[in-house]
Amino acid sequence: MILTLAVRNLLHDRIRLAVTLIGIMFAVVLVTVQLGLYLGARQMIVGMIEHAKGDLWITAYGASSFEQAPLMSGRERYSALSVPGVSTVTPLIVSFAEWRKPDSGTTNVVVVGADPQDGGLSPWNVIEGGRDGIITPDGVAADKSYLGSLGIGGTGSAAEIESSRVRVTAMTDGIRSFTTSPYIFTSLNKARNLLNVPSDQATFYLVSANPGVDIEGLRQELSSRLSNVSVLTKAQFLKRNLDYWLFGTGAGVALLGGAALGLIVGTVIVAQTLYSSTKDHMNEFATLRALGSSSAYLHKVILAQAAFSAILGYALGMAVAIVVVLGSGKTALPIALTPALAGALFGLTVAMCAISALSSIVKVTKLDPAMVFTR
Repeated sequence: MILTLAVRNLLHDRIRLAVTLIGIMFAVVLVTVQLGLYLGARQMIVGMIEHAKGDLWITAYGASSFEQAPLMSGRERYSALSVPGVSTVTPLIVSFAEWRKPDSGTTNVVVVGADPQDGGLSPWNVIEGGRDGIITPDGVAADKSYLGSLGIGGTGSAAEIESSRVRVTAMTDGIRSFTTSPYIFTSLNKARNLLNVPSDQATFYLVSANPGVDIEGLRQELSSRLSNVSVLTKAQFLKRNLDYWLFGTGAGVALLGGAALGLIVGTVIVAQTLYSSTKDHMNEFATLRALGSSSAYLHKVILAQAAFSAILGYALGMAVAIVVVLGSGKTALPIALTPALAGALFGLTVAMCAISALSSIVKVTKLDPAMVFTR
């Protein structure tokens, strides 16, 4: 009975219902896009760190992110290897560099130098060639998302990095950079040659611990023995990168702010429509009160209207959002939509509509059943 009455109230004015559903739909799409962009940006920022093999990261003191870290002297590796509990210490070279296109023009890239056989960091999602192709004297790996910006056609294409010739021997799919500068994988020695880095220096050292070693205890021991460096767990380095790129630059605040704005706009639209619908049916609600219906019963009718609107609006909004997400898949900043996010958005939509119903509930609570006799 409650659901039937709620549906009839909503369908009584179908234009008003359409306006409500459109408002919810756009709120769902806006929140999905903003939070999806946030998740997509997060995945790009932490991708390299999550795929790197190592329990601890040794970085130069004050290094702000994976892409922006100064070189270390090289003594750190041998000092770390002398610490009990350390299994391997793998060097990485990471730096911005100039990419010269085959036809003309230049663009910035992020060179990532590491040897696949070391197990530290190597290309993943390889769709052409092989990850071992970067071991060849001039071999590099690039992502197919950046073919246009790099001015290449795929594997076999040649270009220059800092005036040195390179050849694309492997192609990946889905390794994107938050800085918009493509990641270019190559071997450790090749990266040092391209960037004029001395053979004993590196940007990062990945430390792998022996089985059973307490990671936090090892981190503290390394910190006490090494000077002018930071020794971080993977989780700590992830947080540092996220804090820098998402909140230090303001990008994350803007995306989350846009999502909050979408929720506010949707709440206002739904509240206005439900309140108007409740006001138009005050006589019917007064009749129900006069017949003995409790305030709780009327509240349930209004909440049922809100839930019905939420379900329909969410379904329409999610259908549009999925189309937008699929369309962004090949762009430099894809929108991520996970099952967890979809479920959370459904909960947010229902909560938004429930909050919107409060004004109507307050109106019905103050209703005088005697008004039915004034009709």
